[in-house]
Amino acid sequence: MGSVIVDWRRSPFTRSHKGQLSGVRPDEFASQVLIELLNQAKIKSTEIDDLIVGCAYPEGEQGYNIGRLMSFLAGLPKETPGTTINRLCGSSMQAMLFASANISAGWGNCFVCGGIESMSRVKRRGFNWSPHPKMEIDYPEAYVNMGITAENVAELYGISRLEQEEFALMSHTKASQARDRGYLSDELVTIIDNGASISQDGCIRAETSLESMSGLDPAFKDGGTVTAATSSPLTDGAVFALICSEEFAQSNSLQPIARIVSGAVTACPPEIMGMGPVSSTRLALERAGWDAADLDVFELNEAFSSQSIACIKELGLDPQIVNIDGGALAIGHPLGASGARIACKAASILAREGRSKAIASMCIGGGMGISIALESL
Repeated sequence: MGSVIVDWRRSPFTRSHKGQLSGVRPDEFASQVLIELLNQAKIKSTEIDDLIVGCAYPEGEQGYNIGRLMSFLAGLPKETPGTTINRLCGSSMQAMLFASANISAGWGNCFVCGGIESMSRVKRRGFNWSPHPKMEIDYPEAYVNMGITAENVAELYGISRLEQEEFALMSHTKASQARDRGYLSDELVTIIDNGASISQDGCIRAETSLESMSGLDPAFKDGGTVTAATSSPLTDGAVFALICSEEFAQSNSLQPIARIVSGAVTACPPEIMGMGPVSSTRLALERAGWDAADLDVFELNEAFSSQSIACIKELGLDPQIVNIDGGALAIGHPLGASGARIACKAASILAREGRSKAIASMCIGGGMGISIALESL
């Protein structure tokens, strides 16, 4: 059986520690997104086979199997199971691939998938960072800082600081234009916090410029080329999507926005983890029976400018089809939620623009890539 993306919703993505969601529990803002998605879906809650939630740091307020807890917070029947999965930045895209695989195997027809991350309230690497002492000495690359990997890619591919800043500026420009044209409004859920409404993304900077970026110091090493402007901001946010079999969608008169064709997860050296999308995309293309030239839309998670530029070059992509509505450098990157956002954004653009084929892909800490191939219906 084939699987389809029926609908999706997300919270505003706001800057960690400074943004409007920093004071809101992640299980609270995520549950509001989930409830709104379910309210819009024309299905019986008893027909949901599983709730699959990705989270990079499932601790504290987003711990204790947040997937199962979300089922309670959303008012789903007690018989609806829920699980939490962790593939770091790829977690919520992995949730979608797991749902699609289950549907293909005949192990269910209707899944709610998504991701949650508060980088304000659960610190990176968790509350009890404990690297293996021998591996930390013998293979420190396993724990390499993500910013250093961006520097490594910039050096390896000869990507200048100016090139990185120009890429970041374009991301903000495209995201700002998409916001002004109303292309983000349908996906956003207004979060209510003690009577206050949080309705807009908080990381997009329409006013940014190459001049302002040029004044920033390197963020990760002396003499480096990667700055805060060319790194995705620490972000809070949540995303949920409804993934069903095509038969289920038809029998319930649902209107899917895209079909899931294939997916792939691959690995690469951790010290250049940003190049993970290259191999995972090539494998997803092979499994779909496509070539890169067949693609109309490509959503690439912009963890850093350097790795985004390098991946686009390595894959031979037309930059005009990449991140049409802006990317994570502008919109933000709440780790466990970003994969679902870019996959569903690719699906939405296919439907909106009348395009045919898309891939969404992202790099993953530890040296991995994950991709999902989609086609219009």
